Amino acid sequence: MSSVSVRIPTILRTYTGGEAEVKAEGDTLRAVVADLEASHAGIAARILDDSGKIRRFVNVYVGDEDVRFADGLDTTTPDGAQISIIPAVAGG
Repeated sequence: MSSVSVRIPTILRTYTGGEAEVKAEGDTLRAVVADLEASHAGIAARILDDSGKIRRFVNVYVGDEDVRFADGLDTTTPDGAQISIIPAVAGG
């Protein structure tokens, strides 16, 4: 199973005890989110919508790749990968 680092945006750090980066395990993004939820209850609901898809206003990157243009939650997460969760910023 892959061990990855997940960058947590400021708005979600209440779930991680203020940590900006946490470790998680999983061979796909779906497994990593499930592992995050097991360690930091409530965080998955901020990343995923009610149907289990990545929320419209949340961007997730595995390395430099936007998972929306890869395999979404089925994107593979190689050992040592850096995952970034980036909430979209509204404004104009």
